[in-house]
Amino acid sequence: MTEIDKSHQIINRTLKISSVVQNLRHQFSDLNDEHLAYAQKIGIKPIADTKDILNSSIPIKEIMSCENYFVDKLSHSHPFLVYEAANLLDTIGAKFNTKLAIQNGGKYRLKVTSLLRTRESVNRLQRGNVNSTDNSAHLYGTTFDISYAKFYETPGNLIKHTDEQLKNLLAEVLIELRDEGKCLVKYEKKQGCFHITATGK
Repeated sequence: MTEIDKSHQIINRTLKISSVVQNLRHQFSDLNDEHLAYAQKIGIKPIADTKDILNSSIPIKEIMSCENYFVDKLSHSHPFLVYEAANLLDTIGAKFNTKLAIQNGGKYRLKVTSLLRTRESVNRLQRGNVNSTDNSAHLYGTTFDISYAKFYETPGNLIKHTDEQLKNLLAEVLIELRDEGKCLVKYEKKQGCFHITATGK
């Protein structure tokens, strides 16, 4: 059902979500050891701090906001990924935007909240997050987090959706890619994000 605020021409619209989206905590439950196995296979060797980022033996790509996603302010990570993970992030963003456009779904982008971590940034994170682990897949440049609690809304957007609807649309994309063997996904409840690792496939 569509409701229109005539004074602002704002349209509240409901997205159609595939029936494959069900219990996300159950569907996205890949364990840290599984993420690490792929991270160690295709990722960089963990680095100590920021000065070593560009000296990696495996090529890495700088990740910047674009039409497919918005990179949030990063407090405990750095905007870099190995190319396999960068390509996966692009694919996720493009598929999300395509699904949104098919439904005339307004102007939203995914919000990327964490990327490559160094040993130093993991240590800082652990001081405030007891759930953080020493051997995080983020250390290998293969892993990134996408918020499911908040999405970037382009200024002037008039077609509105709830974050829950957008979350389920993103989940639809991730289920498809996970079923193709292209990624592992963990539903992070406390952090409000999907923790995603590229498999390189």
